[in-house]
Amino acid sequence: MQRASRLARELSLLAAEPPPGITCWQNGQLDDLRAQILGGVDTPYEKGIFNLEIIVPERYPFEPPKIRFLTPIYHPNIDSAGRICLDVLKLPPKGAWRPSLNISTLLTSIQLLMAEPNPDDPLMASISSEYKYNKQLFLLNAREWTEKYAGQ
Repeated sequence: MQRASRLARELSLLAAEPPPGITCWQNGQLDDLRAQILGGVDTPYEKGIFNLEIIVPERYPFEPPKIRFLTPIYHPNIDSAGRICLDVLKLPPKGAWRPSLNISTLLTSIQLLMAEPNPDDPLMASISSEYKYNKQLFLLNAREWTEKYAGQ
């Protein structure tokens, strides 16, 4: 019950006052959400629309939602299955999830990660080393993927 009322509150807040460049909605059931993040200005993801799947666990908010990209993205912290390496998506001790966080905060954190990759905690080692040692090539590849997969 707590999960249902909290999710309803979060979704109505997300609809009324969405963070810039982020939309989120229910996809049928209460625990199955979809989100879109617009690629940030001055990033290789600019003008891209990225779709995400959010599965809210039974124990939410005591357990973080499972979020993954449905749109392919060229990023050191996001793998080919769309899984995201981000501390707030994991429970402690390895992660930084807290029940006080919400879906809006998570989506904003993912948007920030898109703009500022963390090459020291990669899911994709090859993309990470490209980001570190050949940033021009990384930017070129990321822009190409954005046009190919996330272009309107």
